[in-house]
Amino acid sequence: MSKGIAKAFSVALLIVPIGGCDIDAGPRETQAIAASAPLAAEARYQVDPARNRVWLLSHEGVFLFEPSRPGRIALSLPDWVWVGTQYGCLPDLALGPRGEAVITSNIVPTLWRVDPDTLAVSVHRPVLDADDDKDVGFSALVYSREHGAFFAASYSHGSLWRIDPRFESAQKVSLSAPLREACGLALRARGLCARTPHRSWTVELAPHGRSAYIGAASCADRPF
Repeated sequence: MSKGIAKAFSVALLIVPIGGCDIDAGPRETQAIAASAPLAAEARYQVDPARNRVWLLSHEGVFLFEPSRPGRIALSLPDWVWVGTQYGCLPDLALGPRGEAVITSNIVPTLWRVDPDTLAVSVHRPVLDADDDKDVGFSALVYSREHGAFFAASYSHGSLWRIDPRFESAQKVSLSAPLREACGLALRARGLCARTPHRSWTVELAPHGRSAYIGAASCADRPF
């Protein structure tokens, strides 16, 4: 992490476990910065080294930190809804292929995209190809360049979804077992690593990305 990002992030919030999930703070430099922060709150964050910025999501909303601007930039998410962490994990925050920040809801399948250049927020409601009778929200989100798609997990239903980068549709991934209580997703060789409040699981994706095997091997060393 650059000194610029470190200075910007030093005024941010201390990253602590989310909804019982032991979310890693990331690179060693970022962990030290987070540990020295003056405040504490449940939060998600993403570092964008290409643009020298840090995105942070908490129960208050989404914020952008840049060394060229003082303090934090608060961005409004129209009609953003989520349920408290007593029912699961916070919504998630991921970076897309062009540096856009994408925010989920943990109760509805809606996504909020923040343009990396204009910081304009757009709301997207991908059409689910299954479970339209359920309250499907996404507690974990990650973008896979290999598949050219986002993958999202539902804490309460144990389902995994493949979402196209235009956020028009979401295809339910066929799993060998439910992925219960997923609080985070990270990329790994041949698939994903999923973090739950109790442990981590490997998610071995098929080449087409529409089915996956849930493995018992731990992948806790993967960053979230």
